[in-house]
Amino acid sequence: MSIQADLIADRRSMRRRLSLWRVLGVVGALIGVVGLAYAFGGRQFLGGGSEHVARVRIQGFISGDDRTLRLIRDVRQSRSVKAVIVQIDSPGGTVSGSEAVYLALRQLASEKPTAAVVTGLAASGGYIAAAAADRIVAQQTSLVGSIGVLFQIPNVSKLLDTVGVNVESIRSSPLKAAPSGFEPTSPEARAALDQVVKDHYDWFKALVRERRRLNDAELAVVADGRVHTGRQGIERKLVDTLGGERQAVEWLEAERNVAKSLPIREWRRRSDADALGLWSAASRIAAAAGFDGFASVLTRAGSIEPGVRLDGALALWQPALEK
Repeated sequence: MSIQADLIADRRSMRRRLSLWRVLGVVGALIGVVGLAYAFGGRQFLGGGSEHVARVRIQGFISGDDRTLRLIRDVRQSRSVKAVIVQIDSPGGTVSGSEAVYLALRQLASEKPTAAVVTGLAASGGYIAAAAADRIVAQQTSLVGSIGVLFQIPNVSKLLDTVGVNVESIRSSPLKAAPSGFEPTSPEARAALDQVVKDHYDWFKALVRERRRLNDAELAVVADGRVHTGRQGIERKLVDTLGGERQAVEWLEAERNVAKSLPIREWRRRSDADALGLWSAASRIAAAAGFDGFASVLTRAGSIEPGVRLDGALALWQPALEK
């Protein structure tokens, strides 16, 4: 009996030692992945690395999310970045989100030479972001502009009447939470929202007037909500020159004294988990070591996206569809 008890104790001790080494192995592998990601991820962490021109992409819906604002801040604070190219391909987003990105880019441009390159679309909030740069370059067939503000809410009151559903509300005042979408919009609520939209619109127009140095007549031509091609944008002062990244680099060299020899390096948002796929690699390592639960946690962590906050008013280009 004593021999069997000793064997059981030895086995338990070996299992504990094996688990410890497995944990240490996983930790070591994770450290190695992080080290490689920092070295080759394409983003200059902690302001390190050689001097270069940073490329920052503003794509898709603009919500002013923390990751994008943090990226712009990191580029601004990096001593290695000597100039910035902002590549824009966006139909816009929320008014407040577009304003947040604009202010962050203006602060960046006040410290580092910055040029915007419109690769496809810089409409509405996307054009707000482009206007923050010192130079706007667009392709001939790019679309720019759509200077205007939109407020939309689906109204399902007729549908609710059809199915016999009644949504009751107790409000502190008639305009609280109006419009709700559950009842017809009152004239008073519509008038109040109209004032909000017009105020946002005035802010948008003032921004374009200041940044593009337009007089009232020129502003009236471009601020009716339509989009313009890159070629039209040249005529209407919404775009400085036609071309792409090469033309932006030439301007940085000629007008901002940026060294021609500087390479262009892509900067990405931090939680994009860098070019080597940090989260997925760590998850695979943990799974190979037998820690399936930990691997699942890492997988979920790598896929988490921050919530997009919609403020109601949109600076967003939405072409109408034919019925």
